[in-house]
Amino acid sequence: MDAVRRLHQVEKLLAAVVATLAVGTIGFRLSLHEGWFQSFYRAVITATLTGLDTVPPSNGARLLSIVMVIAGLTIIAYAGAVIVEAIAGGVLTGVIAERRRERTIENLDGHYIICGYGRVGRRVADEFRAAGVAYVVVDLNDEVIEQAREHGDLFVDGDAANDDDLRRAGLARAAGLVAASDSDADNTYIVLSARAARPDLQIVARASDEDAGKKLELAGADRVVLPYATAGRTMANLVLKPQVTEFLDAVMTATGPDLHLAEVEVHSTCPQAGRTIRDIRVRHETGAIIVALRKRDGSFDTTPEPDAVVEPGDVIVGVGTTDELRRLEDLFSVGS
Repeated sequence: MDAVRRLHQVEKLLAAVVATLAVGTIGFRLSLHEGWFQSFYRAVITATLTGLDTVPPSNGARLLSIVMVIAGLTIIAYAGAVIVEAIAGGVLTGVIAERRRERTIENLDGHYIICGYGRVGRRVADEFRAAGVAYVVVDLNDEVIEQAREHGDLFVDGDAANDDDLRRAGLARAAGLVAASDSDADNTYIVLSARAARPDLQIVARASDEDAGKKLELAGADRVVLPYATAGRTMANLVLKPQVTEFLDAVMTATGPDLHLAEVEVHSTCPQAGRTIRDIRVRHETGAIIVALRKRDGSFDTTPEPDAVVEPGDVIVGVGTTDELRRLEDLFSVGS
């Protein structure tokens, strides 16, 4: 790696400086019989080309001075080349930027981890970015990492199946993980590693087919997405039900028009828990519309009546603008 090579260059440079000054000090000590400090002073003055302290009285000392001047010129030239190369290579700025990125990741809490920054991973990142959600990308590919850097994404250059690299991405503090690698085997290892470290973590994984999807579910994925099956279903619906499909696409993407779907969990301490939709006056108070209720047993009420009771553990699915959905979340926020 360039950083390692340049570090070796700096080490060689320091070794050359030390060796030159040591040889000069000893040489002047033996040839001029001066004190050690005076000999060291003469070696420094000569090697740094700032001039001679005094004209050496002996030919041996003069010859040593010539050698010291040549060595000093060589060291200065080499140092200049190393410095120019380091600046041109962005070593100093790169190290500073990397440390800043590491500190930012260390301070994240409740973020999401995207494992794999291919076509699917980049699309997930686009949605997260548009929604204002904090996330960290984990990938090994240099070209992919460069793309993440260009987008301003936080990233970890590492293997998402490696426990240490997941830890660097803030797995202990993450709210969820997306296994979006192009390889089913890699996604399985990622899910296994993440689930072992965080049994409570929300994990969504990509699979190429149903068989791989079943394995990912067994590995611990909460949800499995089959991109090819989803794409086929969307294409069919665009032909059969184009307006419905376009509407769903509009409300389900954070990069689309200002109309979105959101889910809000009802906690036991929520003041609205135990009340009906009519009593809460959701539409009047927020402007958003409740289109579905996911009950605690996992069933869906896709057409909730006004008399439907919102119970602790339910998840409300609402549709509205960004401001309306924010008011909906505030309405069902946890009470004191």
